[in-house]
Amino acid sequence: MTIENSFSPGQAIAPVFRWLNINFHAAFEAFSDAINAALVLVETPLISGPPIIVITILSVAACLLTSWRTAVLVAVGFTTCFLAGLWKETMETTALVAVAVLVALAIGIPLGILASRQRRIELGLRPILDVMQTLPPWVYLVPAVILFGLGRVPAVIATVIYGTPPILRITTLAIKGVPRDRIELGRAFGASDRMILWKIELPSALPTILVGINQCIILSLAMVVLAGLVGAGGLGAEVTRGLTRMEMGLGLRAGLAVVILALILDRFSRATLTARRTRPLTGIANALRGRRKNK
Repeated sequence: MTIENSFSPGQAIAPVFRWLNINFHAAFEAFSDAINAALVLVETPLISGPPIIVITILSVAACLLTSWRTAVLVAVGFTTCFLAGLWKETMETTALVAVAVLVALAIGIPLGILASRQRRIELGLRPILDVMQTLPPWVYLVPAVILFGLGRVPAVIATVIYGTPPILRITTLAIKGVPRDRIELGRAFGASDRMILWKIELPSALPTILVGINQCIILSLAMVVLAGLVGAGGLGAEVTRGLTRMEMGLGLRAGLAVVILALILDRFSRATLTARRTRPLTGIANALRGRRKNK
């Protein structure tokens, strides 16, 4: 078989995307407007305010939510990005990661809970997740650009696709890994399935789910940097500009800012995991307490 006669997946997929663009253009536009509105909502307070004030607020929030060590890292890291002249780009990337992670969690955690309940759904999702985690990350940018054009929206879409599999898989494993004796104890006291999920299973699985959230954040940051190739802006655009122009100084500054942001997000999520470990028996006690009140 020659190259001319070989099968090309693009020839089969291109008409599908063409049909989607023709028939669902208005829906894609509305979705793009919603994503852009979410990005503006997140990044406006970060960019419009004085950097020193924003850094102080973020550091205090990190201290209250996690520990003083994380607060010091946030203060030093963001101050370094500000002094490097990449404050706006860093905040744009932070907003992209925040929106993409929230959407990925909104998709991955409910699907993970559903997959832990239904064996058929888990088996059906498994090959899809395998493909999603095997494909090179920049492959997701191609269909996103075809459907949504250049800019930040395809970057968010591709990042969501790339960041959803780990949180979905880990949520499924976390819920399935809850000891059966805790669930049986709740049932013995008459707790409903919904009460068992919210008061026993989720509190017991929360430490593992937080690990999945950490992985989702780090993978999303990696994808957002690659999304600079499609005009997403932020630090990814600076890395791409430094590469295409062979400007070592710009590339090193942008790369350092990416490393700093990755460290801040990683340490913040890990500190949250350590500070907010939930005792499983607390959920059982709450479930039983709620049951007694209902009686």
